[in-house]
This record gives sequence, C-alpha cells and structure tokens, in this order.
Amino acid sequence: MSSLAATLHGQDDPFAPTHWSVIVAAGGTEGESESAAVALAELCQIYWMPLYTFVRTRGYSVHDAQDLTQSFFAHLIEHEIYARADRAKGKFRSFLLASLKNFLADSYSHAHAVKRGGAHDFLPLDEGRTEAAESLFQTHFEIGEPNGEDRLFERSWAAALVGAGLERLAAEYEAEGKQNVFQQLKVFLTGSADPLPSYDELVEKMGLPASTLRSHVTRLRMRYRELLRAEVRQTLASEAEVDGELHELFRVLSS
Repeated sequence: MSSLAATLHGQDDPFAPTHWSVIVAAGGTEGESESAAVALAELCQIYWMPLYTFVRTRGYSVHDAQDLTQSFFAHLIEHEIYARADRAKGKFRSFLLASLKNFLADSYSHAHAVKRGGAHDFLPLDEGRTEAAESLFQTHFEIGEPNGEDRLFERSWAAALVGAGLERLAAEYEAEGKQNVFQQLKVFLTGSADPLPSYDELVEKMGLPASTLRSHVTRLRMRYRELLRAEVRQTLASEAEVDGELHELFRVLSS
C-alpha cells in the first residue's frame, strides 16, 4: 500500500504524509502532482459544504453556487493552485477560503464558471451533501450579520468534519455487521433535542445486557474521537496543531 493510501485508510504511521502536506509538497514531477490531486480530491469531499455555503452568502442562487463550487475545485486542479500553498502560513481551510475569495473576485472566473469542463467529473454532486449544505445556509446565515460569511464558513467546516468522522465510523460498523448497534447508539455522539435514552430502555430495545451496552457506548465514543482527530489531522502541518484545531472546532459548534 502506498504512503498516501495508508494515510487515507487511517494507518498509524507517525511519519505518513497528511493530505495537506502532500498537497503543498507537490513539485515538478508528474508523480507528485498526481498525489497532490488525489489528496486534494479527498479534502474537497469534506470542504464542499463550507465552500458552497460561502458562495451562497455572496448572493448566488442554489444552482449557480453549486456550479461555482464545482468549478472552483476544477480551477484548483487545472491550474495547480495548491502548488502555491505554504502550510507554514496557515491552515488548509484558510488557504481554501482565500483561494475561493480570489476566484469569486475574478470576474472572468465566475462569468465562465458554468462553462468550464471537468468539474462534475472531478467531484460528482451528492444530493445528500447538497441538501445538507443548503439547509445549513438557510438555518445559520443572516444577511447583514457582522462577519457572517466567515462565521458560516467556520460553522460549515466544523459540521463537515464531524459528518466525515461519523461517516467513517458508520462504515466501520457496517463492515463489522453492526449497523444496528451504530444506529441505536449514535445519539450518544450526535446529541438530540430529546433526552438521551436510558440504558434500561436500550436493554429492552436491543436485547443486550446493560454491561455490553456500556462497553459499546464507550468504544463508540473512543473510536469517534480517534476518527475525528484523524480527519482534523489531514488538514494540518503537524500533530502539535491538532489539539488546538479540535478546540476551535468544538468552540465553533457550541457557539
């Protein structure tokens, strides 16, 4: 398995490159550029939502915002914008947002965005992701709010990383044939407007001993923290930055 593939699949190699480090290390060789493109595609899956919501704050319609977001990612690949990034000067999300602002400020770029080829092949639109992004925009953006565009981007970024962590966790449980366990217990991770179910309720519903349920919940929470940390790690230059970024993520979600 290649070092990049190992990173994508979460192997615990302390020297494995993160997506961000692969991107900024892209040089003149074809192999490096290809690895950077693969890494960027992985990160774009996460960052589609925050970038789409930011475009919507600029007054674009739903369909135009989708096209612009798709075209922006194609622009990053086609023009190798990622090769100009310097991870020492900021986080991946800061680089992406600054690049998007430049893209939108270029009248030629957004006048021709919907005519640009290849964007939809690069990152196919997912109906669930687009609906979630639009719902977040409608719920959390208020016209005229000070710094509202950047605040919504941060909230979308946090929601996207949490969603990515949950998707990976769900996939692991499905691979183990434990989809029902995950579905019944994920409320302990995501929260709910309603009170959490009691262990007595779950014992009756799932037919498992209380001690087994407690073990499942403990394991679920522990693995979720690991996966969320791994998602955050992919966008940073070093392990030392992860705790600070996680703190920022939870601050944004709780604000």
